Amino acid sequence: MGRIVLITGAAGGIGKAMVEATLSAGHAVAALDRDRAALDALAAAHPGAALQPILADVGSEEGCREGVAAAVARFGRVDAVVNNAGIGVSSLRPDAETRLPSIEELDAATWDRFFAINVRAPMLLVREALPMMRAAGWGRVVNNTTSFRTMLRVLPYGSTKAALEAASAVWAEELAGTGITVNVLIPGGPTDTPFIGAGATWPREQMLRPAVMGPPLAWLLSEAARGTTGRRITAGRWDAAAPEAEAAMRPIGWPELAADAVWLQGKS
Repeated sequence: MGRIVLITGAAGGIGKAMVEATLSAGHAVAALDRDRAALDALAAAHPGAALQPILADVGSEEGCREGVAAAVARFGRVDAVVNNAGIGVSSLRPDAETRLPSIEELDAATWDRFFAINVRAPMLLVREALPMMRAAGWGRVVNNTTSFRTMLRVLPYGSTKAALEAASAVWAEELAGTGITVNVLIPGGPTDTPFIGAGATWPREQMLRPAVMGPPLAWLLSEAARGTTGRRITAGRWDAAAPEAEAAMRPIGWPELAADAVWLQGKS
């Protein structure tokens, strides 16, 4: 058994593809999801694997804490956290991916629910696992955000992913030199999963396949990626033969925009 990898939203879509790639790479997986039937199906698809299905709603603080505790109870530790679970605009109405929600459609409860799952949960899960990673001098954090275009166009989903992107950059800087890396991994476009509602008008056959996320994730979990941190990887452009090529990898966020600042400009 290799590393112990906690993956959220693990029982369907992109999460399921991530589980399969992680198991194939020789790691154990603590698979968190709130869908019991989907977790049962995931376990049935991998008989005898080092896989622990964990029923948890990461939208609550208790769910995050208990999810990590269940992983530790089964495997003894957590080496990596893959924050894949998310709530998208198709949860508001089936056609919301292509007929975008307006600000009038949003209320405080909706806004808070999106931020609880897409931003707060990753922070809480990393916070729970971080002492174990620090003690080991080794760790991986991989956050699934989204494209810049979506961040600027889609409320409230884009706002939450922009927040997670910023948090990822901060964590990477804070943890530099500790042996713990923090990276962002995105598909690069609409992906054919139930996350995109039936009312979306994009042709399904033209969408990315969830499996595109598997190979770059397996690489990020490997020793080959030990020096890679603070990067965002676009899975749809990633090439295993050139894993750090600029076509698929750039700094988290858009640090070139820092040049816009005037506060304390020129000060040391």
